[in-house]
Amino acid sequence: MFKTRLNQIRKSKSITAQQMADYLGIHIRAYRKYESGDTTPPIENLVKIADYLDVSTDFLLCRDDFLHSHGVFFD
Repeated sequence: MFKTRLNQIRKSKSITAQQMADYLGIHIRAYRKYESGDTTPPIENLVKIADYLDVSTDFLLCRDDFLHSHGVFFD
């Protein structure tokens, strides 16, 4: 799930929730709602999150296994 991947990858990169909120220009409570699954980020913030964490949006949205299972690969 998105919320789990977001939380895990952020922590693995030693980035605080406050740093993410600051980067996105949103309040910490708004960001925490992304990680709790209460809300989903708008597409603009999803792309910013992926860029900041250096992962794909497909990874964050748990679509990487789906893409690989269907033979979709990108270099």
